[in-house]
Amino acid sequence: MITPDDIAQRKMQFLFALRSKGVTDTRVLDAMEKIDRGAFVRGLFAERAYEDMPLPIACGQTISQPSVVGLMTQALNVSPRDKVLEVGTGSGYQAAILSLLARRVYTVDRHRRLVREAAEIFRALDLTNITAMTVDGSFGLPEQAPFDRIIVTAAAEDPPGPLLAQLKIGGIMVVPVGQSDAVQSLIKVTRQDSGFDYDELRPVRFVPLLEGLGRDT
Repeated sequence: MITPDDIAQRKMQFLFALRSKGVTDTRVLDAMEKIDRGAFVRGLFAERAYEDMPLPIACGQTISQPSVVGLMTQALNVSPRDKVLEVGTGSGYQAAILSLLARRVYTVDRHRRLVREAAEIFRALDLTNITAMTVDGSFGLPEQAPFDRIIVTAAAEDPPGPLLAQLKIGGIMVVPVGQSDAVQSLIKVTRQDSGFDYDELRPVRFVPLLEGLGRDT
């Protein structure tokens, strides 16, 4: 049986692993310390929640590796007044972390079950500044645009045009780009008055960004 001391030890190792992989922003680390990844991992994999590895969740999706979540959040450089769009709610873990850093988080997913289960966790954790919706995220959320920050947790072949259009001037988008069955590149896009600047951050592997709604809707 796992004791509270075991969990405390695992959480310490979890934060150490984040720092060792390059997550150094104190606001991001504080948020990741406060949001318990264990709340978002269910069933067989629950006791692996504090390991730095992706884990399967419902609807054939995954909860991302914590160090990748940390690095993406760090690259997003969220400020307390920002309105953030997350495309790909998944387990809800990334949105929960963003909710401690931003003014408002809109998170969308094509799978109704994932949105419903994530929303239940947000309520249980009293995270009141997150709006979770079942929509086709490849088209963003035009009725709430523009956004200060956009984060995409599924890989597109190119940064999606509708999402670029919904980014404010001076805004940042972090998105994995590349073929779904190959290693992708994590890209940071900054919107300037004159266009977009692209910075390649690191290789990653994400599920593909698909159009349409999931079969469970």
